[in-house]
Amino acid sequence: MTPQTTDSTTAKPDTDEPLVIDTAGMSPEQRVAMEVAESARGAADSRDSFAGRMLSGRYEPARLQPFPEQNDADRAIGDDLVARVSTLLAEKLDAEEVDRTRTIPAEILDGLRDIGVLKMKVPAEYGGLGVSQVNYNRVIQAIASHCSSTAVLVSAHQSIGVPQPLKMFGTDEQKQRFLPRIAAGALTAFALTEPEVGSDPAQLATTAVPTEDGRHYIINGEKLWTTNGPIAQLLVVMAKTPSKVYRGRERRQITAFIVDTDTPGVETTHRCDFLGLRAIQNGVLRFTDVRVPAENVLWGPGLGLKLALQTLNTGRLTLPAACAGAAKQCLSIMRSWGNERVQWGRAVGRHEAGMTKIAYVAATTFAMEAVAWLTSHWADEQRDIRIEAAMAKLFCSEACWTVVDTALQMRGGRGYERADSLAARGEKPYPLERMLRDCRINTIIEGTSDIMRLFLAREALDPHLKRAAGVIRPGAETGERIRAGLGAVAHYAVWYPRQILGGRNPLRYRGEGALARHHRFIDRTSHRLAAAMLHAMGRHQAGLEKRQELLGRMMDIGTELFAMAAACAYARADTIVRNADDEGERLADLFCRQARTRIDEHFRAMRSRDGRAGNALAKRVLTGGFRWLEEGIIPCVAAEPVGREARSAASEGHRNGTG
Repeated sequence: MTPQTTDSTTAKPDTDEPLVIDTAGMSPEQRVAMEVAESARGAADSRDSFAGRMLSGRYEPARLQPFPEQNDADRAIGDDLVARVSTLLAEKLDAEEVDRTRTIPAEILDGLRDIGVLKMKVPAEYGGLGVSQVNYNRVIQAIASHCSSTAVLVSAHQSIGVPQPLKMFGTDEQKQRFLPRIAAGALTAFALTEPEVGSDPAQLATTAVPTEDGRHYIINGEKLWTTNGPIAQLLVVMAKTPSKVYRGRERRQITAFIVDTDTPGVETTHRCDFLGLRAIQNGVLRFTDVRVPAENVLWGPGLGLKLALQTLNTGRLTLPAACAGAAKQCLSIMRSWGNERVQWGRAVGRHEAGMTKIAYVAATTFAMEAVAWLTSHWADEQRDIRIEAAMAKLFCSEACWTVVDTALQMRGGRGYERADSLAARGEKPYPLERMLRDCRINTIIEGTSDIMRLFLAREALDPHLKRAAGVIRPGAETGERIRAGLGAVAHYAVWYPRQILGGRNPLRYRGEGALARHHRFIDRTSHRLAAAMLHAMGRHQAGLEKRQELLGRMMDIGTELFAMAAACAYARADTIVRNADDEGERLADLFCRQARTRIDEHFRAMRSRDGRAGNALAKRVLTGGFRWLEEGIIPCVAAEPVGREARSAASEGHRNGTG
């Protein structure tokens, strides 16, 4: 099945390029998981992306300048949409009632349909609005600042639901069949996660078996945490189809299907209830002998995971915009409260502790917005942004949690109190308690922060792995190993000294004024980080994949550098300079100062041996050690007994003095 697509980020179907990771020492389960994950990465060369090159020690700020901005026509479309959506929600949606009743009123959904919000991602030729990614995210930002549950419904429907993958990978016939339905109001969802399958799709249990005549597939299985699933009319469902033999090995096939929820055998067995986002319709879906036409396969058999990853590259960009919306709301609340509340004869915002919190939130919000708009514009330009999208998601989701927590802390007990309760006793109902619950999920959905770090680490190490592939690949001939080894030596003889000595010109970036020193820091640190990654590969070799804390620290550094670069570029954007004079520069300067402190802490932690001690202690806990530390509580669930093997290991450790 040949995809009809206009998105340059679309991955190519299966290539003959062999794996660059040696799987010889892995267990069969590990090898299968690695092969499935690697085959899904696609052929795009992320080394050409801004962040990809920065992770390799090449900082190129000129690629961010001038900071991309909307043209007048596109901005006018976004202004109109944002204004209409904001009016609808401000006048008719009580976000606290939504949270309390777990229900988004039908009147609001109808209003969003009338405005066109639920068809923003559908191209105009199929009855949709076909808005730019920037305008789409502007609308999401506005909605998220008021009601996160509503923002998630809109995003899950379009960012990762049927419209985005169908637009990217669907055939003309599929688009003509489904996109008008979506434009007319049909809601959609994306079903990948299963009760026993989270970040390891190789273990997918849902099956799709072709009928004898090949005209249909029969789907059986269960999907967990499908947002919009209970109310969706159309789903993208990932299922395991018959394996294929590739290079003499069986390779599992994961295929994407468009499934109409009216099809017999599709049912919702449970609606999930969460800490926050109380009104989202998220549930467990069961598929029992669901008969799906073969023409509903998206892109082609075996390409489902590639499709999911490519869809998520763009879909993740919604989350940074939503997080920026929440951060802006926090800044607004802190400005008001900082002036209203007087303690010890002075407004709390005038005390040093209050000023520190306000300054942090303002500078961080500026950086979040810079990252959100930079990546959104690059998506519209159809660049390869898989690294930048992951960094944007990681940075903004983690920053949002800290920002909301900081705002709540400044409000004290009133921050912890529900908005309804505040209003009932005559106080302004700032909804920080709800915002804190709602934003916690952001570091988990669409790839946890831990998974984002591992994803980024894999992309960052890819150039080195490709250079070493000829040496480490199982079955490589001696001549190939020698040539690959000599080529690697020649490359690193030039590359490595550049990382050790690079970025130390004190006169570089003089034209950047007060931000010049931050550009020099990013340049110098990108070299330092690139060298550190090579050192880690040399030291840990095949064991590097297990050093998740080390890899995570390095990717946090890279992500902070990307956010610093985006903030510095955003401070020079025409719109910022025209409307805010030097305020953008002041915000970027403070953010970079704070980011540099965090980066220095990450480098120090990389040299620490605390991780080894922590790992040993954790293993001891898992094998039954330190049980005495849990005494004195009332267990919330029945405790599982420690198995014979674990008890034996615990006893042995105690005898050896390691317990």
